[in-house]
Amino acid sequence: MTKWTAAFLALAGILLAAGCSGGNNEDAEKNGTNAEIEGFWQGAIEVPGQPIPFSIEFTEGEGSLSIPLQGVENYPLSTVKFDDPEVAFDANLQGERLVFEGKLNAEKITGTMTQRNQKFPFELERGEKEQAADPEKIVEMAVEGGMMQALEEIPDQDGPHPVAILIAGSGPTDKDGNSLTLAGKNNSLKMLAEELKAKGIAVIRYDKRGVGDNAALAKAESELRFDDYAEDAAAWIRFAKEDKRFTDVSVIGHSEGALVGLVAANQQGLDSYISLAGVGRTADDLLREQLSTLPADQFEEAQAILDQLAQGKTVDEVSPELQQIFRPSVQPYLQSWMAYDPIAQAETLNAEALFVGGTHDLQVPADDARLLHEAKAGSELLIVDGMNHVLKSVPDDEETNLAAYADPELPLADGLVDAIAEFLKN
Repeated sequence: MTKWTAAFLALAGILLAAGCSGGNNEDAEKNGTNAEIEGFWQGAIEVPGQPIPFSIEFTEGEGSLSIPLQGVENYPLSTVKFDDPEVAFDANLQGERLVFEGKLNAEKITGTMTQRNQKFPFELERGEKEQAADPEKIVEMAVEGGMMQALEEIPDQDGPHPVAILIAGSGPTDKDGNSLTLAGKNNSLKMLAEELKAKGIAVIRYDKRGVGDNAALAKAESELRFDDYAEDAAAWIRFAKEDKRFTDVSVIGHSEGALVGLVAANQQGLDSYISLAGVGRTADDLLREQLSTLPADQFEEAQAILDQLAQGKTVDEVSPELQQIFRPSVQPYLQSWMAYDPIAQAETLNAEALFVGGTHDLQVPADDARLLHEAKAGSELLIVDGMNHVLKSVPDDEETNLAAYADPELPLADGLVDAIAEFLKN
């Protein structure tokens, strides 16, 4: 789950209230922005414990602001000023002013963002703006709350083709495998989809409700349940089954998306299922392990909260240190997630199954893939040597491992795509 801070919530509240996307900027102060800063820049506002990715595009003395996590896209800046090396720009969102002041140094702009007298460092690097998806690849389907959009990757060869529905992991992770809470991109799921397409396998991948293309389907945090994600996945399975362009229908779920896909597969039925770095334990067991490094008093409180949640109760009083994980509004979601046992789901799966783990995964040990494999009779197991959580090959050191989360040029782990394609075709 995404970890939030009080400072981030203050900013998030403003941006969500704004609910804005691009528009005209009649009041912009046109100061003839120097060509040195014109173009697309991306980076993050360094809110403690929760960097907020954002981007700026400067064009002919004006500019626009995008903050994907909050659905703010191409919002016009009020002013843009450049006096080498000084750079300043600001935006007014529903009466709230965000002021950015920094300096240009080579290909970086670093400085401070001020909002409601709170100051946060920011850094931007020059980058390339992502191109919009080909409209011919976009499909839509009715789900609870409206229409959900997905992107199709259809092989160039004559069909029909086997098809895989690709489901992203936890938090605001998009259809490309990139988390909106992290600066940089790894593009792991995008790469997987494109490589499977090249091998004759169609792929349907979609942003979860509340993320990216499907931000409009967001529910209030207190209303969101794990079942919402599973029902969306089941709807895409039905969509694929009814489409004559496709033959065998499969699900490929990554991380938390592996359990989402497993639950949907049991609800809807399909031909085959692949778990990529899926967890083989219940959510409360996973959280106990991940939180075991906390100071003793905080870990004791966390365990007590998890015990209460497992009994169907919620906890109103949560210490400030644990608010990020156990704030009352997120507790119902945690309970709905904890209710599903991946082992029990694997045991009852009526489909061919492949469980994949990586030896350098810092988030989900390869042993979880083994647990799931043992639970599902007749399943296949693939442990990829050197693969980390975002499906890239990395050496056995944490710094390089984490750097791969923001490296779109790093290829997928050797042998991963070939093994998945062979499994799906056979």
